[in-house]
Amino acid sequence: MQTMSRETARRVALAAQGFADPPPRGEVTRRHLQRALSRTKLLQLDSVNVAVRAHYMPLFSRLGAYAPELVDTAAWSHRARQPRLLVEYWAHEASLIPIEDWPLLRWRMREYGGAWRRRSRELLERSPELVNDVLAAVKDLGPIGAGALERELGGGERQGRGPWWNRTDTKRVCELLFAMGELTTGTRRGFERLYDLPERVLPAHILGHEPEDDEAIRALVERSAHALGVATEPDLRDYYRLPPARSQQAVAELVEDGVLDPVTVHGWRQPAYRYSGARIPRKVTGRALLCPFDPLIWERSRAERLFDFHYRIEIYVPEPKRKYGYYVFPFLLNGELVARVDLKADRAAGALRVPGAFAEPGSDLGEVVPELAAALRDMASWLGLDDVVIGDRGDLAKPLRAVTG
Repeated sequence: MQTMSRETARRVALAAQGFADPPPRGEVTRRHLQRALSRTKLLQLDSVNVAVRAHYMPLFSRLGAYAPELVDTAAWSHRARQPRLLVEYWAHEASLIPIEDWPLLRWRMREYGGAWRRRSRELLERSPELVNDVLAAVKDLGPIGAGALERELGGGERQGRGPWWNRTDTKRVCELLFAMGELTTGTRRGFERLYDLPERVLPAHILGHEPEDDEAIRALVERSAHALGVATEPDLRDYYRLPPARSQQAVAELVEDGVLDPVTVHGWRQPAYRYSGARIPRKVTGRALLCPFDPLIWERSRAERLFDFHYRIEIYVPEPKRKYGYYVFPFLLNGELVARVDLKADRAAGALRVPGAFAEPGSDLGEVVPELAAALRDMASWLGLDDVVIGDRGDLAKPLRAVTG
């Protein structure tokens, strides 16, 4: 069994995620987008828009400034010369995945459909025709949002308490059908999902492909391994939120087939596996701000093992109890996580606000400050903001103000 230092494992992981690739020269194109997606495999979706939506930022972190329309057209439109590349489904939470991977999640569609039906039994017994009514309306009117469907079908009883769970029966049925794979996202308006039938969104050869469950899960674990480079079995499992027993079986089979090589990483308590084709660059250079849902760091225990970086998102923490801020971006510099910044895009004022900026212990401030200032200016420019405004919180606030003006 190979033995690997944590520093080597870190370089392998960064290369697997695309941070060792040369940056694009000139305008970022659809080809660059595809290259980055070949590394990350998916983009997580999230409704928080305090700085930038989660599915846009990982590409900026790897490619630099690009037109967000590249993602929009890849995910939510189709033309003969620019066919749709991505489709939405539950992968690592709600995600954009390559359309070729949609059949690999059919087992989940069956399982989720059963679970949603059990949870929605009362609704389905009370409104037995609603599922068929929603499907018929989407067929006639789609792509269409849940609100418009609700109005078309006459609304429904609201369930639950509070705004997050106060969904109408129509919306609940839409989510049930989405989980079952009987509806998908045709396009989006703003961030509103407009539902459509899969046969109007996905090619026939994708819809007709139905791999065996074990084959599909093995393929997903292999994709996880390719995206992570070196990982424990729970890391591999987490990338697509796979069932433990099925993930463990797939890992054993991939080891036997030579796709995964067992390794020991110094300081890791669990056995690890290196993807057989994973690169080990001699060094990783460059800088990148990482959103909280970047696949390099979304598994917090893995980020701690790789970078000695303890990170928790504090959106749901009451403001007086937050340590770093509401929406904090780690800062990657030359292969290390060296700082973190709380970010907010103030579009009305045309400014990227940085309420807090904090160096990691042992960071070289003389190196970190100018690089972080440049990264913040780059992000502001990409977002169409004219200014970077540094707040008062954190040990980097004062030196950043000095170099950003």
